[in-house]
Amino acid sequence: MTRVLVVDDEPQILRALRVVLREAGFEAIPAETAGEALDRASVRPPDAAIVDLVLPDGDGVEVTRRLREWSDMPIIVLSAVGEEGEKVRALEAGADDYITKPFGPRELVARLQAALRRAGTGPEEPTIRADGLEVDLAARVVRVNGEEVHLTPIEFDLLRTLARHRGRLLTHRGLLVEVWGVEYADDTAVLRTHVANLRRKIGPDFIRTDPGVGYRFADS
Repeated sequence: MTRVLVVDDEPQILRALRVVLREAGFEAIPAETAGEALDRASVRPPDAAIVDLVLPDGDGVEVTRRLREWSDMPIIVLSAVGEEGEKVRALEAGADDYITKPFGPRELVARLQAALRRAGTGPEEPTIRADGLEVDLAARVVRVNGEEVHLTPIEFDLLRTLARHRGRLLTHRGLLVEVWGVEYADDTAVLRTHVANLRRKIGPDFIRTDPGVGYRFADS
């Protein structure tokens, strides 16, 4: 059974998460503090983690950062704090996703399952397919419904980066550094222009926007 570390200092939230995860076929490993979470993860590493942002002895972002020092497990930050800056901070620390309370149980399970699927997919997947879109990573060829679509080199690199992290929210800064380089880290206008060009060429539904934070490739 897939083991999920669940970190939240509110007993009612912790109980609800345990029930939701159990009904979805997961084993929940509860922790109420940052210290307890890190101890439990180190003794018997879980397969994924759901971490609250505000904890009595620390910060969920710091827990995420500490887990990322030794693990690639999917990490979802669950928080009542919906500010853009907190989302960016969590994602840049290594979180795979960020869900704001109150959350829908079905959405949470779907996000967790998607993150686990991505974790089981090798980064060198030769062709990524989604609803008629094919991205051949080795040949650098993109097809929509079987028809080849011409992309510029930078457009292809942007699409490849998004598709390799399918379903995961990537920040503006993270995408800019990955695709263009650190000198473009703050040039969101460049990113928005190329995302608009990609949507025009491959269709509008494959790249989703989290306003003010970043983009994600639709995980079908």
